[in-house]
Formats: sequence, C-alpha cells, structure tokens
Amino acid sequence: MHEIGIMSSTLAAVAAEVRRQGATRVERILLRVGALSGAEPAALQFAFAAVSPGTAAAGAVLEIELLPARAVCPDCAVEFEAGPGFITACPRCRRFCGELRQGRELELTRIEMT
Repeated sequence: MHEIGIMSSTLAAVAAEVRRQGATRVERILLRVGALSGAEPAALQFAFAAVSPGTAAAGAVLEIELLPARAVCPDCAVEFEAGPGFITACPRCRRFCGELRQGRELELTRIEMT
C-alpha cells in the first residue's frame, strides 16, 4: 500500500509548515486527489489514521477532494470527463485524444493549524 508512503511524506510537509508557522496543532488537512493519481481516498484515510498519532496532526481531520479526470480535444477544444484509459474519444467530434487537463493531481492544498 503506497498510500502509507504518500501520507508519511504529506505529514512531513505538514510538520515542516507547522514549525515554520510556529503552530502547535493541526486542525484540518486538505488533499486534492485526481481520479488517475493512483491513490485511493479510503486507503489515504486509513494511512492517515495509522501514521498521524504522535504528530502535530494527531486528531486532525483529513479532507480529500476527489478530482475527476478531464481531457481536452485538440481539434474542437471541448473539455470533457475522461474515462479510465489514457486515450479517449471526444464526445463532440469523436477524435481520439489523450491530453489530460485534470486527474493526476496529488496535492496538499491547505493546512489549518493553531
């Protein structure tokens, strides 16, 4: 389960920011997770519960914003939700394309601390 490693790295970044800000406790952490990132939200929650005790984030709320995969057609410029494959057909012109605009994110976007 690579989510343990992801969450360990996330909490290291959170700890560095806590030190930088002079805070003592983390209340809430927000992650943005793309549908094609390879990270499972439920596994991230499990990993957070496993690795956060003993850290400034112990007892904090982990919020995960799941982002759907979105592609854009290079011919007609329509943006659309992409399926699980890497190449999908544009719903307007039917051209095959693989240019993703969204869906691979794995970002720490907010830390609320006191």
